[in-house]
Amino acid sequence: MRPLDPRLLRHAQSTKRFLVMTVVIGVLTAAMVIVQAFVLARIIVAGFQQEASLASQRGPILVLAAVVIARAVLAWATEAAGHASSAQAKSELRSAVLAHSVRLGPVWLAGTRSGELTTLCTRGVDALDGYYARYLPQLVLAIIVPVSVIIAIATQDLLSAVLVAVTLPLIPLFMALIGRFTRRQVDRQWSSLSALSGHFLDVVAGLPTLKAFGRAKSQTTSIAQVGDEYRRTTMGVLRVSFLSSLVLELLAMLSVAVIAVAIGLRLVNGSLLLTAGLTVLLLAPEAYLPIRLVGQYFHAAAEGVGAAERMLTVLETPLPMTGLRLDIPDLRSTEIVVANVTVGYPDRPTPALHDQSLVIGPGLVTAIAGDNGAGKSTLMALLMGFVAPVAGGVDLRHPDGSTVCLADLDPDAWRSQVAYLPQSPYLGAGSVADAVRLGSPAATDGDVRRALAAAGLDLADADVLRTLPAGLDTLVGEGGVGLSAGQVRRVALARTLCRDAPLVLLDEPTSALDGTTERVVVEAVAALRRAGRTVVVVAHRPALLLAADVVILLEPIGPAEPADDGDPEVDALALGANAASAAPWTERA
Repeated sequence: MRPLDPRLLRHAQSTKRFLVMTVVIGVLTAAMVIVQAFVLARIIVAGFQQEASLASQRGPILVLAAVVIARAVLAWATEAAGHASSAQAKSELRSAVLAHSVRLGPVWLAGTRSGELTTLCTRGVDALDGYYARYLPQLVLAIIVPVSVIIAIATQDLLSAVLVAVTLPLIPLFMALIGRFTRRQVDRQWSSLSALSGHFLDVVAGLPTLKAFGRAKSQTTSIAQVGDEYRRTTMGVLRVSFLSSLVLELLAMLSVAVIAVAIGLRLVNGSLLLTAGLTVLLLAPEAYLPIRLVGQYFHAAAEGVGAAERMLTVLETPLPMTGLRLDIPDLRSTEIVVANVTVGYPDRPTPALHDQSLVIGPGLVTAIAGDNGAGKSTLMALLMGFVAPVAGGVDLRHPDGSTVCLADLDPDAWRSQVAYLPQSPYLGAGSVADAVRLGSPAATDGDVRRALAAAGLDLADADVLRTLPAGLDTLVGEGGVGLSAGQVRRVALARTLCRDAPLVLLDEPTSALDGTTERVVVEAVAALRRAGRTVVVVAHRPALLLAADVVILLEPIGPAEPADDGDPEVDALALGANAASAAPWTERA
């Protein structure tokens, strides 16, 4: 990563105002440094060479005191502004990463370890505090102060100014060489931390399963190994940081020593005045100090710089849909045409969908069937706009024959017309009513109860009330803790049914449900059709396939995988083996 990456400034707009303020403070600081050196040199020369009394030096001493106080105030202002800017910049970056991750959609999130993303948005963003609060301000000072000091030195002694100008670039040169090695170390450190965070979160999430199979303790060794790798890489970064500080200090010390020797020799032979020599000696260390601090603060912010690379990778990941049109056609009378679509994923050698074409009729229940790996969930993600096809497209065809390309529509406007139940629904912490109202925030308690009843959780049923004792106010933990897998799915289905959208996408809504609840769900799907809503349902089980108006069979590109439930009756229906019932409504895609 570059020392000053404009991408970080672009994603954190508040830092631009701060950098302008830092430039002003830098100019004032350089002026105070120069004034302090000139005044102090004259006070010393007057006291030791001219034997001036303290009373006669009252004016210069007051000026010196004012300059020292001014430098302290400027240093405080730099620090305060840096921390204020850092807090705002971190907030902007964290919000930008989270917002962009959400816009990238669940397909992208499914391929990203949640532990790594969590660490990136917490520890990673916080690690940028040193970058914004200290490194950036010091970088500005490292440009302004040395140039100003060299000019001031040149007014007193041209040879010393040349020596400073020649030796000064050695420090950033060595900083660059050390920085290249540091970057590799920091990348290893951040990779180890990400792996440790992700693995630990996965272990905690799967702890009940590990405990049930007696494998909980076996993970102790794995976590210890990853933690030990993180410890070693962290110590490696610290070693490099300490050694680089030593090298930079040594370079600055030797450079000042060379200048001091040259001044001393000329003071002895009388070719240089004592006032000029003292002024140069006082100014020379000030020329090297800002650049040394840049190296020091850069190493202090190294972890944040490493995390910033990952943040920028997330922020620069292209969004799947970029349309701007807000004129969504009436989906109750519009066909959805999937034409020669191919969808692939970077981590898969073959596309999930290849040259697939199908038509989803308005007001009908269209069932999508097929073996695992045939692309059923990918098709649902395509209709939601979570993935973009590499070939072909999805069009909305009006009754008059005109079409609108789905990719041209604004993603938020399109999704406002869609109710979606994913294959693995998620419930956040809160009450059952809160979980259902995510689908329709304006829903009344009556609407929520009807949606739950349609999903097989009728609160008037005594058996349901035993599992949900507080009714709508029953609290649910993060991820649906407190509910069974089937109840989580039914609450998520109720959330989908509560949303009054003309297009309803259901990815295996009867998964993990018993036969009685399955019949309730099938009736809910039939009710959606009677209401004139278009329903697309991914189905394996016979009840949903038989309730559909159209069944579209997707065929996998590679070798077929076993069906999720291994039900031979489902395979027979999906393949159209029962010609008497299947032939009228089975379509091969």
